[in-house]
Amino acid sequence: QVQLVESGGGLVQAGGSLRLSCVASRTMRSAFRIDSMGWYRQVPGKQRELVATITTSGGNTNYADSVKGRFTISRDNAVNTVYLQMSGLKPEDTAVYYCYAHQPGYQYWGQGTQVTVSS
Repeated sequence: QVQLVESGGGLVQAGGSLRLSCVASRTMRSAFRIDSMGWYRQVPGKQRELVATITTSGGNTNYADSVKGRFTISRDNAVNTVYLQMSGLKPEDTAVYYCYAHQPGYQYWGQGTQVTVSS
């Protein structure tokens, strides 16, 4: 079992920055075969949408078009942590952000952290 704990959400004005962190309770490339981690976000009444992903080997990244150039995902395997640096925040970025860890056949989720961007 892998447990994910997010932190770093909060309230920020438009144009501001936040950094989200997600700590995995086990080594990301342990026997649980985690091959990628990343972030989704969700607003009430809408489907959860992918924000950014990063592979645990090689560090290949992928971003939603809506956040390209503003958000940066990174990882530190030594401390089992994935980060999401968010800059140039917009009110439409307001959502609950969920960290995930993927292994073949299964996906783990964190509890979510609220990000609110005021105009």
